[in-house]
Amino acid sequence: RVSFPSRRFHQKRRGRLNIIGGYLYLDSSVGKNGTTPLASPDVQQQYLSSIQHLLGDGLCELITVVKRAVQDVLGGVSLKQVLSLQDLEEELSEVRRRVEQGHKALSWYMMPDEENALAAQACGLTEHDVTTIKLLNETRDMLESPDFSTVLDTCLSRAFSRFLDNVAEFFRAPEGDSGPSDTPGSLSHVSLPLAKIIPIVNGQIHSICSEIPSHFVQDLLMVEQVKDFAANVYETFSSPQELQK
Repeated sequence: RVSFPSRRFHQKRRGRLNIIGGYLYLDSSVGKNGTTPLASPDVQQQYLSSIQHLLGDGLCELITVVKRAVQDVLGGVSLKQVLSLQDLEEELSEVRRRVEQGHKALSWYMMPDEENALAAQACGLTEHDVTTIKLLNETRDMLESPDFSTVLDTCLSRAFSRFLDNVAEFFRAPEGDSGPSDTPGSLSHVSLPLAKIIPIVNGQIHSICSEIPSHFVQDLLMVEQVKDFAANVYETFSSPQELQK
């Protein structure tokens, strides 16, 4: 089980749904007493709309950062340069390192500064706005937590591993064409020019975005740390004692 250092512990769509799910659970528990709901339909709509940031502005900004990293790492490499699978893995690791160690944490691309926009309304804030700001601040705390960073790193590593496994199929030598110290089909001595690797990499877009079911998504759903993290988030936000802190 993932442990959090405090209520405002220092996530991704699933975690957000577990936060709002915890609030809805409390609403269903106390609703019979006529208590004002913590997450009204208006609050739910405002909060869940922030999820779209990752698919819109957040993703566009992240793509720009990734492009810059790719250009820095591979921009000077000739299309005729041959790379082994290990070479490719090293180049991808360097691209990933530059993106993840950039001036913005990956969690920044997952949430808008919506709470700041709402807070700027000052006296014009409604009770729903105040609740939404509270939810967004709690979510940002979660996204900036060491626990989330660990889970995100695990998911990214699993995804890159799946990606390289798929690409590896194109680096296999034909039967009967093995080197002196390699077994048939070995990857260790197979190299391809960058010009041939680029369309192979582009072809993975279909595997990532179009396959049903997506093997990438299935891999992530099997990560125990993701399950534990989501369960712990829900448990925390469905506790009346915790929400009062």
